[in-house]
Amino acid sequence: MTIDTASAPRAQRDTPGVIRTSPLAVTEVRWALTATALFLAGLAAQLSGAPEWLFWALYLACYAVGGWESALDGLRALKGKTLDVDLLMIVAALGAAAIGQIFDGALLIVIFATSGALEAVLTRRTADSIRGLLDLAPETATTVDTSGDERRVDAADLHIDDIVIVRPGERIPGDGMIVDGNSDIDQSSITGESIPVFKAVGDDVFAGTINGTGSVRVRITVDPSETVVARIVAMVERASATKAKKQLFIEKVEQYYSSGVVVATAAVFAIPMLFGSDLQSALLRAMTFMIVASPCAVVLATMPPLLAAMATAGRHGILIKSAVVLEQLRLSDVVVFDKTGTLTEGTPRVDRIDAVTGLNQDEVLRIAAAAEMGSEHPIGAAIVDFARIRGISVPVASGFESTPGAGVSAHLDGRAIAVTKPIGAELGSPTKRIVDECEAAGMTVVLVWIERRPVGVIGLVDTVRPGAWTAVAEIERITGNPAVLLTGDNRSAALNVAKRTGIWDVHAGLLPDDKADAVTELQARGSQRGEGTPYRVLVVGDGVNDAPALAAADIGVAMGRTGSDLALDTADAVLVRDDLGALASVIDLSRRAHRIVVANLVIAATFIVVLVAWDLIGTLPLPIGVAGHETSTVIVALNGMRLLSSRAWRVHGADRSEAVADQS
Repeated sequence: MTIDTASAPRAQRDTPGVIRTSPLAVTEVRWALTATALFLAGLAAQLSGAPEWLFWALYLACYAVGGWESALDGLRALKGKTLDVDLLMIVAALGAAAIGQIFDGALLIVIFATSGALEAVLTRRTADSIRGLLDLAPETATTVDTSGDERRVDAADLHIDDIVIVRPGERIPGDGMIVDGNSDIDQSSITGESIPVFKAVGDDVFAGTINGTGSVRVRITVDPSETVVARIVAMVERASATKAKKQLFIEKVEQYYSSGVVVATAAVFAIPMLFGSDLQSALLRAMTFMIVASPCAVVLATMPPLLAAMATAGRHGILIKSAVVLEQLRLSDVVVFDKTGTLTEGTPRVDRIDAVTGLNQDEVLRIAAAAEMGSEHPIGAAIVDFARIRGISVPVASGFESTPGAGVSAHLDGRAIAVTKPIGAELGSPTKRIVDECEAAGMTVVLVWIERRPVGVIGLVDTVRPGAWTAVAEIERITGNPAVLLTGDNRSAALNVAKRTGIWDVHAGLLPDDKADAVTELQARGSQRGEGTPYRVLVVGDGVNDAPALAAADIGVAMGRTGSDLALDTADAVLVRDDLGALASVIDLSRRAHRIVVANLVIAATFIVVLVAWDLIGTLPLPIGVAGHETSTVIVALNGMRLLSSRAWRVHGADRSEAVADQS
């Protein structure tokens, strides 16, 4: 797969490698904005008592600008022997203008134009983000031949068995295996692990991951078109294409309704003519029928409540990308969480300090912080930060050295000090017992040394987000099913976070495609239990490695502050403030919006049935028909606007204590 990103204008790149299309560059947006401006100008002219010809001219210009594309699409559908609601809306808008209700027709045009523009922008942004993902892997690589000569080549031209040199700080250009050297590799973009992983000869590495302080040689074992990054692109594209076919319920029946109204209107006009009715009265009856039967109230019964709910969710930190997403949220059966950056903040913190000699905890921390002061590793930063929080004055050490995969060393007060991983260390019984306890609890463990003698053990954990326990509990209560944890991190770390968040269904050590497969398996679980329909799965994640799962899920939700560009654009909704507690509230809001939509549809249908029956059985005066039509429109619109109220947002679990999680 080759996608040209280099040709994009520089101004459209807001992060390296990620192309951003300005909304104004999308044709549908420009037409919708122009139509809206004309509509508002016409409304202002009408309300200010301007000459009738002026606001009519502005409204008709709104018709032309905002409706030409829907009219063209409708005519194309008609040419293909189908009839859709786009054409019916244009006909209804023209019919409204024909009987003097120009404002109603223009409002319908603006609603449809705005909806089409939003869909076009989201589609374009997702495509841009998928293309930008390919830039995770570097564009070039340094190969070395058997004679030791180095050559710079395009990463896309690498072949299996090529040897590449990856120096400190560089991204690995392809999937392969280390054949020389060792280093700490930041694999967070692929596996989601919050702490770099030590890799040595014989270990596999992935394209796009970042090399630490060591220099390594990697033998390419996978063709560039089949790397993990390339597979992520393919999976996201396939899943996004599938999800794009989802529609609102009202859209699923629009063709049948549109066809029925057109056929019925023709019959209402033709049948009286066959029985000798004059042209004017037959045309007036038919026009009245089309107006009262047109789906204006039905459209307003559906969209305003959903848009109002989307606005309310936005005020409370959740960006919902479409009305379809809002409607689908209510159906969520199972919620799946990523670990690093989602349930946790993605940064380690010191959780336990044990002194194994005559020193106390503060002295152990002081020595460790002095040794780590020159380190850029997340563990070192966490130790130094914790020492400062404890108010410990960190002395300046000399002779700092860092050994990839092992740790750091320095000199303090004439003594050699070090902070290392416990791998390969010969430890006495008390120290080994503490290390085993920490590792069993899912902690990352380091040893603190003075003159090659262990003096302390420090255990670090990933920081769980405040409110995660309560958020999980409320999600499980509102969906009726246990939450699930999917992570690329090791099982011990996953179980540690799961225990502190109240999740018991844990899947660890997963690559991105494994996460997508796990989501698919969850979707099939409902049918396997004999419930007849698959589970609808909502996935919450933040990283590139979560993108395939977000795309495969029925609903994908990305973390707004920590989320990668691909996760944000692939997801259907975004937690702008990273507040997991809002998930239960937005599902509840979706269910309330659905109830209001159903009530509105009943109201709209009742008005339509009564007015149509009156027109067919008796003689419905046009003013009464228009008044009834407008009354139903106003009622459903006001009913939907109730979701704009602050009372529409219910905070779940606000009175629950996080102490339960701490005690676990």
